[in-house]
Amino acid sequence: MAATSTAHVEPLTPQGPEAASGKHRSTAFRPDIEGLRAVAIGLVLIYHAGVDWVPGGFVGVDVFFVISGFLITSLLVREIERTGRVALAQFYARRARRLLPAAALVLVAAALMTWWLLPITQRRVFGLDIVSAAFYVVNWRLADRSVDYLAEDVAASPVQHFWSLAVEEQFYIVWPLLIIVGLLVARRFSTPLRPTLGVALALVVVPTFAWSVHQTAASPSTAFFVTSTRLWELGIGAAVAVGALWWKRLPRAFAIVLGVLGALGLAYSGFVIDAQDPWPGSLAMVPVLATAAVIIAGVSAADTGVNRLLAWRPFVWVGGISYSLYLWHWLFIVGGTAHYGELGAKRGLLLTALAFIPAWLSHKLVENPVRFSPRLARSNGLSLSLGGNLSLAAAIAGLVLCLPLVTARPTPVAADPTKPFGAAAIAADEQGAANLWKLDTADSITPAPEQATADVPDAYDRGCQVSQDSSEPVECVYGDENGDVTVALVGDSKALQWITALDEIGKERGWRVITHTKSTCAFTAADVLRDGKPYDTCNEWNDAVTALLLEQKPALVITSQNAARAAAAGSGSSAGTSEAMVAGLEERWGELSDAGITVAAIANNAAPDDEVYECVAQHPDALSTCAFEATYPTREVQSAAARATGAVVLDLSELICPGGKCPAVIGDVLVYRQGSHLTRTYVSTLTEPLHAQLVSALAATPAAPLMED
Repeated sequence: MAATSTAHVEPLTPQGPEAASGKHRSTAFRPDIEGLRAVAIGLVLIYHAGVDWVPGGFVGVDVFFVISGFLITSLLVREIERTGRVALAQFYARRARRLLPAAALVLVAAALMTWWLLPITQRRVFGLDIVSAAFYVVNWRLADRSVDYLAEDVAASPVQHFWSLAVEEQFYIVWPLLIIVGLLVARRFSTPLRPTLGVALALVVVPTFAWSVHQTAASPSTAFFVTSTRLWELGIGAAVAVGALWWKRLPRAFAIVLGVLGALGLAYSGFVIDAQDPWPGSLAMVPVLATAAVIIAGVSAADTGVNRLLAWRPFVWVGGISYSLYLWHWLFIVGGTAHYGELGAKRGLLLTALAFIPAWLSHKLVENPVRFSPRLARSNGLSLSLGGNLSLAAAIAGLVLCLPLVTARPTPVAADPTKPFGAAAIAADEQGAANLWKLDTADSITPAPEQATADVPDAYDRGCQVSQDSSEPVECVYGDENGDVTVALVGDSKALQWITALDEIGKERGWRVITHTKSTCAFTAADVLRDGKPYDTCNEWNDAVTALLLEQKPALVITSQNAARAAAAGSGSSAGTSEAMVAGLEERWGELSDAGITVAAIANNAAPDDEVYECVAQHPDALSTCAFEATYPTREVQSAAARATGAVVLDLSELICPGGKCPAVIGDVLVYRQGSHLTRTYVSTLTEPLHAQLVSALAATPAAPLMED
């Protein structure tokens, strides 16, 4: 989404008779490209402002990629044709002067805004985002987070928009080297430079496009961010630059039609494509080729209607500050959302309009003075040193947010070892448990709110949880690894949250506890949905895990789940039904029961509307404001299925939400981490109650021998 090289960075003198007559343009100053840049940034700003009638505004980033590929390749090719070589140090020095000062300024501003406006619980996450952005690898960090189930509740990062800058920076590092390889090949085999580069580009564009289509289908959340799925877009722009001499020979009428088609393609991309479309797969060809068409039309004929419109002075002005505007606008959106909540289109547009002020100021006072400094221009080393130091300063600003002094609240009073801890506080005062939610303070809180998202079972670090994109079962072993009795924990992350307690129970009873869990995937024979669409990898995983269990024959399968609905057969409903889920549980549990395997379902705990740990961080002296009413849709589903199959249901609701009200802190322990997930610490305090319920529930089942001492 960023414009990282401007159309008039280093003007190149047109050559040949067409240049002399002014009939054609190639890589000299192109006001129409600045205007095209204005269109791209306009799409991005309107989209981020929340204007519904431009659902495809995110394609502005694809437009920028093509422009950047065109401009950078034009500079490099013309330099070779002019001098016979590529001055790498000078190239990187120009990029450092052009890009890094403004970027470093915005990253420091993002760090200050994070400290001032954003939740204390997310300072560390966003601080590391800023560090990654400073070194232009944040796109890979965001890609990892996009498939990290534990990161789903992380708010939009204040430097999320730097992902596209990272892609372009990585392109700038690699691309000159590819051009040099092409030059060496052309010399070695005495072939013309531009055709040779065209072949080299084809060897990059074709496979990376194919990979983009594949990865978008296989893992759309990661495909959006990673460089490997975007390289072909920059490559298309590079191909336009390499073919500039051919484009100049196009008939004027053809160029006019090409420009119009390109403009229509961009309009289609902005107004018809939306965020629900897989991106950046084959559909990204529309804005990419449309942008290439507009650029080619401008190379061929200087005064085509579309390119003349793009050269309109206001468009050129906006295009000139588009880099700074892109850098600043997202901070206004994130900061405004933190302050106001849901922005709405009007407020979103106002905030993006306000971003023009710092964008213009930084363009005039930071970008241009550094970029055109005669002293820096004379010294590649000084330019690179300045850029490196500025990036380092930005990274330090991010690291400061990770310091305990900044991210943690001091504990008011040391924990009292004689005081009931966690769920023990309910057992210690069963009569008063229903009023625990009314308590506004705690002597201490474990884990601290800012550490809640890290208070998870070690199963995540061990890779036990299968990602949403995979259907391959992964087994981990807990409890007594040499135990004679095998117990399996199967389900989604709401099942896995209990492994801390089950690990201790397994060690005590000599059980070998194995896990089979997958993100957002209920253990059922029904067709599971995710975001209203068939969750195919979950359904495949379910069948594979069931086959394993029927082969392994564990004495007991323990399961839990968050989903209450599944797809009804033949209904076509994207919402699913609870009846379909009950039928699916009956069938799956029945398969196990018929094989002599007992099933115990742990009822799902209640879910808050907002992040409890963030509320606790913001209201440490008013904890009652973070409590919420308990509702249990999944518990009802599991109970219905259990009545039909003879499985047992374990219900710890009164030890999590006593009296139907869910406190944020019980016995000085923070109860919730992401969403409705329980903290590992609180689950550990439920070990004995869970053990007791297992003993009681299984006493009248074929699994009763499991409970014999």
